[in-house]
Amino acid sequence: MEIRIATVDDAEQLLNIYRPYVEKTAISFEYEVPSLEEFKGRIENTLKKYPYLVATDDNGEIKGYCYCGVFKARAAYDYSVETTIYLREDARGNGLGRCLYSKLEEYAKLQNIKNLNACIATCEIEDETLTNASKRFHERLGYRLVGEFTNSGYKFNRWYNMIWMEKIIGEHESTPAPFIPFCNLNV
Repeated sequence: MEIRIATVDDAEQLLNIYRPYVEKTAISFEYEVPSLEEFKGRIENTLKKYPYLVATDDNGEIKGYCYCGVFKARAAYDYSVETTIYLREDARGNGLGRCLYSKLEEYAKLQNIKNLNACIATCEIEDETLTNASKRFHERLGYRLVGEFTNSGYKFNRWYNMIWMEKIIGEHESTPAPFIPFCNLNV
């Protein structure tokens, strides 16, 4: 397995990984699968400021991806990001997610990011569209629950809760080193 920085040329494979999450699950609250052009734009825009990583097998086939995004669009929040991860349906449960997030965390630390935040759909009763596996995954990686919004997402004629989980990855100094956009890192 190789973990590398995503390019817009990866967009079609990434979109194929994301598609079932939109069409068959409440993991993503999107109703419509984005177009290939829109997805390319998302990758380009993310890479201007944050890491966007893919994991490939020995044949170069992408098995999963993750990225950081804006937590809140104010300068004071530059030290906090939202993390996102999606794995191919046949690539779950073998440590790939942990490897991807570990590399993402390395890059975030180089950017002087202090807080990783994950927005996760959850449910009272697991069903065919949503389990609480993402919450359990993040807990195993050291994230802790910091907030819950009840019945805040509606998809497939059901209401789902949304939680925020957080992992602190850096010291919160009184004068922190400046945030470094990902495109300015020499990686």
